[in-house]
Amino acid sequence: MPGIGLPWLKAKVDTGARTSSLHAEDVEEFDRDGEPWVRFTLHPWQDATDDPRTIECAVHDRRSVRSSSGHVTKRLVVRLDVALGGRTVPAEVTLSKRDRMGFRMLIGREALRQGYVVDPSRSYVGGKPPKDVRRRNRGH
Repeated sequence: MPGIGLPWLKAKVDTGARTSSLHAEDVEEFDRDGEPWVRFTLHPWQDATDDPRTIECAVHDRRSVRSSSGHVTKRLVVRLDVALGGRTVPAEVTLSKRDRMGFRMLIGREALRQGYVVDPSRSYVGGKPPKDVRRRNRGH
């Protein structure tokens, strides 16, 4: 997510999800110049709280989202640029608590509709992250 200075984040493509979703903690809404904004903490490493990043974004929307278990919650939506397979595309991203999930981010259909084809038989089609990043994610 180049717009927030995050060069790499382990994410899962989820064609069953319309909107992308990002793990966010300490979510705090505030006003900036009369517009709604949100501040949250992002922990980029799987199963760890190391290297937290504080992110501030304009609130794009609020939506009711149905989880995979069928539970409906109201979530904040922000717009973030997401780098996928050598291209950067804008994505609407809901903020949610994903610490119990296997991935810090899900990439949903709306982001994928911007010229991507999903091949469920393949992994890491866009390339694997650098070795130190892979070790970091495994080491936690």
